[in-house]
Amino acid sequence: MKKVLLSMAAVAMLFTACSENSNDADQEQQIDMSDFYVYTDADTDEAAKQSQGKSNSKSCYAMVNLNRQLKQNPGLEKKMYDVEYHTRKFLVAKGKPGGGGGPGGGSGDTDVDVLPIQDNLGIIDIPVYIHIVYPDANSISNAQVNSQMATLNADFRDVNINQLPSGTTFANDATDAGFSFSLAGTFRHNDSRSSWGTNDAVKAAYPPITPDTHLNIWVCEIGGGILGYAQFPGGNASTDGVVLGGDYFGNTSGVYGLGRTGTHEVGHYFNLRHIWGDGRCNRDDFVTDTPKSDRSNGGCPSFPTTHCKSADMTMNYMDYTYDACMYMFTDGQRNRMRAIFASGGARASMVGN
Repeated sequence: MKKVLLSMAAVAMLFTACSENSNDADQEQQIDMSDFYVYTDADTDEAAKQSQGKSNSKSCYAMVNLNRQLKQNPGLEKKMYDVEYHTRKFLVAKGKPGGGGGPGGGSGDTDVDVLPIQDNLGIIDIPVYIHIVYPDANSISNAQVNSQMATLNADFRDVNINQLPSGTTFANDATDAGFSFSLAGTFRHNDSRSSWGTNDAVKAAYPPITPDTHLNIWVCEIGGGILGYAQFPGGNASTDGVVLGGDYFGNTSGVYGLGRTGTHEVGHYFNLRHIWGDGRCNRDDFVTDTPKSDRSNGGCPSFPTTHCKSADMTMNYMDYTYDACMYMFTDGQRNRMRAIFASGGARASMVGN
């Protein structure tokens, strides 16, 4: 009888294991990566701007920088695929399918990924190192540093004072992303170099400090009308972080003088794409509650500004509009950013440090 009971127990364990494996397989089948891409039209778009005499127009170089890194590092595409797979698996496991699901984006009829995710991470604090690299590093004051930190905290907690455009349909879409930022240290380097470009030269000269646990931000003269650029999760630790032009860092002057270049670039660092997907209408930013578009927007557009048969979310931090005219992340963007800090995520080592 004892042998019979043991045999029955073994069969039951085997059945349970098979059932669990089947459930795992079912979950694996829900991870749709068919729309995933890494290379974009960013290089072509920047070249077109210059050929049209727009070389002085301001832009973010994160996607151009990503294309460069992909060409230099053949293994980076696989790393970014793995980061994206983990992100979507996390969202599916929480009952919130990740953005995507097809070349045009979207994840079916329900868009449940835009609902709050109970990720048990609470408010995620990001310790920040600031590296100021100028001929006179004191030209960037402590007050300017503090103003940038204040903008990051306000924007990622949805407590900024920017106003909604009149008539917008996005009035209820702004969300608290659940991130705070604390200044861990400021390093000033007097360096006579007049322009650093976008090939990570400033990072090579002044390497990041503990990038696995800290966000590193370099403030320098980039040149070429570039406001800033960032590195996406999955890249080399020796170049991980954000580079910002000093004229666009914190509260300065002009239309990009409210610190939102920092918010935009940290969004990339947290795995957000540009809101228009850096391509035509069939390119997506992998977030379902941001409308499709085929171009960036500048200035302070009136509402609605329509491309790809829908109104653009021009006030989103991941567009190119003036600082005073952007005010929001969406629920889907929040969930996507927070996924990389969950267990096994590309920036999980930053949590609790």
